[in-house]
Amino acid sequence: MVTTLYLVRHAEAMGNVNEIFQGHTDCEVSPKGKIQLERLKERFKDINYDVIYSSPLIRTMETAEAVNFYHGLEIIKNKGLIEINGGVFEGKKWAELPNLYPKYYDLWQNHFAEFKVQDGESITEVYDRMKCTISEIIAANIGKTIVAVTHGCAIKNYLCYAFGIPLERTEEIGWSDNTAISKLEFGDDLHPNVIFINDCSHLTNDLSTLEHQKWWRGEEE
Repeated sequence: MVTTLYLVRHAEAMGNVNEIFQGHTDCEVSPKGKIQLERLKERFKDINYDVIYSSPLIRTMETAEAVNFYHGLEIIKNKGLIEINGGVFEGKKWAELPNLYPKYYDLWQNHFAEFKVQDGESITEVYDRMKCTISEIIAANIGKTIVAVTHGCAIKNYLCYAFGIPLERTEEIGWSDNTAISKLEFGDDLHPNVIFINDCSHLTNDLSTLEHQKWWRGEEE
């Protein structure tokens, strides 16, 4: 019996536009994000699913509502799907982080698997949380098709687990664009089989967020 999971990253939020570390910071969806959601809504129009979960933050809930527009199911909030807690990074401009917290910023950019910030979560903690949360969701919905709306770092960590890649090689996976979709299937052993990742074919190039922003990679504009 196959269980199917669609992992969806939230639409562009004002934190993306304002180039801040969002994490748990609860930012509204941006004007471009609203257009992304219109495209996502149509993408899911003919995708049948049985249950939909979402991180409880505004940007994920609004994305889940777009996914759910033609289906009308109850959106189940699950705190396990929330983004990494950025601790002292929360709400700070990416451009300011190298000066404010050089040690933590270096870990994020160059030693991602070792990242742990003051008052926040480590990458290992996010990895373990996402692995546990998705496993619980799958076990509760055997044989069904599931949508889970979540966040960039959360998705990156879970895909690392799904591919069987050590955290030190997470750069091989890349980051999900806003509203990008990943699809996984689970057999009787409940182990994830990746079908595709980070697909945003419902967006035109001008609607991409990552295509037009380099600051999040520590690059010059």
